[in-house]
Amino acid sequence: MDLHAVEDVVLPPGETKLVATGLAIELPAGYEAQIRPRSGLALKHSITLPNAPATIDPGYRGELRVILLNLGRADFEIRRGDRIAQMVIARYEAVEWEEGDLAESKRGAGGFGSSGR
Repeated sequence: MDLHAVEDVVLPPGETKLVATGLAIELPAGYEAQIRPRSGLALKHSITLPNAPATIDPGYRGELRVILLNLGRADFEIRRGDRIAQMVIARYEAVEWEEGDLAESKRGAGGFGSSGR
């Protein structure tokens, strides 16, 4: 779903601002909300979310606010009602960690570029 700004904001080049949406949600256990950039804002104005995808966990009850970053060269004006981000609701599996020894694998501890590509 699209998230809309409920305030006017000027976002100067190179700066981040927290933009209010006026929404608050209550997610059931096992679900999260992912906040993602809008492709049109990224392409046309270099506006993105520095923490994309942002995660809203089921325990959060405050207003959803979006961190926007202007990677462009000009001020970007956000007007009340503008679409500023997208939200996806996703199911996740909760895990319990156990300390132990790791099984061997072909790749092992090889990091970036270690798979030969």
